[in-house]
Amino acid sequence: MSLRTELYQSRSKINFLPIWAKTMPISAGLAAAALLLLLVLGLNKSIDFEGGGIFEVPVSDGVSVADARGAISTPDARVQIVENSDGQSSVRVQTGADTLDDSSQLVTELAELGGVSEDAVGINTVGPTWGEQITAKAVRALVIFFIVVAAYLAWQLEWRMAVGALVAVVHDLVITAGFYSLFRLEVSPATVIALLTIMGYSLYDTVVVYDKVLENELERGSHNKGYTALVNRSMNQVLMRSINTTITTVLPVFSMLLIGGVLLGGATLRDFSVALFIGLILGTYSSLFLAAPMLAWLKEREPEDIAEANLREKRRNREAKLKADSEVRRS
Repeated sequence: MSLRTELYQSRSKINFLPIWAKTMPISAGLAAAALLLLLVLGLNKSIDFEGGGIFEVPVSDGVSVADARGAISTPDARVQIVENSDGQSSVRVQTGADTLDDSSQLVTELAELGGVSEDAVGINTVGPTWGEQITAKAVRALVIFFIVVAAYLAWQLEWRMAVGALVAVVHDLVITAGFYSLFRLEVSPATVIALLTIMGYSLYDTVVVYDKVLENELERGSHNKGYTALVNRSMNQVLMRSINTTITTVLPVFSMLLIGGVLLGGATLRDFSVALFIGLILGTYSSLFLAAPMLAWLKEREPEDIAEANLREKRRNREAKLKADSEVRRS
């Protein structure tokens, strides 16, 4: 029977222990690198979080970012050349909240750059207070989410499973944020919505694995080989389901990213789908290769499991000694 057939029939016998021995340090290294990026580079927050202004003016195709920077007198502004669906190029300048009181000069400079009147310069401003409120609400939503999920999982499953699930979710969020920091992708409200969606998918995959572990734990008396072996067996039974679920969710998100974000130039769709695409893949990975071994690690350190492991070790040693004595007598 092929491995593919065994996977679809939940009869595979993959030994995940050596895989976990590699994925756990890799996950820890990636999370540490992401945290370092966040501390050093920070996040490229959108105007909604930082406050400030976005000024946009249509320009001819020959205008570059360097030309735009040379035409304005605001040194710390972010300058981009953007193109709409009609192929019209525009210069987009984002400034901090401290420049909002004296933006008339910037409007004049951009109008001269584009050869248009000042009324043709698009202006979108967000005050610093509004940006602080949005940031506070986003952080509050994440904190409430973690508290509610931890309480529910500890009640419905057990606290060790709640710990493993939350570690996996934090792992996914930190690495996704590190990706945004490394490539300087803009973090917008759409990104926050995507991150909340990521947590839902990540928890779903993890709960599927944990539910199968609980189901098999009822039969533990007939398969008394330790909790790690129990988790390993459960993984083989749900592996194909997790893979199929990921494929069916990633494909629509990838289509949204390619068509809406790249081909049609939708910035909001791009911000949402990039975070969602990365998070969905990370969520499947963490549920199988981080949450599962984390649960096994926590359970194997319970007093009764330690005593049971010692008993199994003594039994194996006794069987090995009896076998050796039998071979000596036969020889």
